Amino acid sequence: MAEKITTCLWFDNQAEEAAGFYVSIFDGGKVTDVSRYGEGGPGPAGQAITVRFEIEGRTFTALNGGPAFTFNESISFVIDCSSQAEVDRYWTALGEGGTESQCGWLKDRYGVSWQVVPSVLGELIGGPDPAGAHRAMQAMLGMQKLDIAVLQKAYDGS
Repeated sequence: MAEKITTCLWFDNQAEEAAGFYVSIFDGGKVTDVSRYGEGGPGPAGQAITVRFEIEGRTFTALNGGPAFTFNESISFVIDCSSQAEVDRYWTALGEGGTESQCGWLKDRYGVSWQVVPSVLGELIGGPDPAGAHRAMQAMLGMQKLDIAVLQKAYDGS
């Protein structure tokens, strides 16, 4: 069954490169279709117009739309990570050539914003102990890449 809503990412001219980058990071990621400009089109013949790809069961379209629009932090992709190893893997892969920010946010080399978040974060900053939740929140605010052990220690007060 086709998805009713999918995501389109507007790139200047790196759509095919970006799609290849994303599918290489996520297990099972794959490029499913590439449409290319022909002779006499608005772009160079052979360059991708659109690249459809799948990661984590979601369909995306990368569009070579030119320099008119760029990405900003008002839209981001959140990766729910079950372990520190998973946080580390995505943080390292997506951050290569990009820019690290705080609280688990980074921009990849194409300017797309990602939040690399451990699954346990919600329990720590919203847990039943208000003082522990406050300590965990303060710890998170001081981090770039999120560290589960440090967040847990802050929550526990140890």
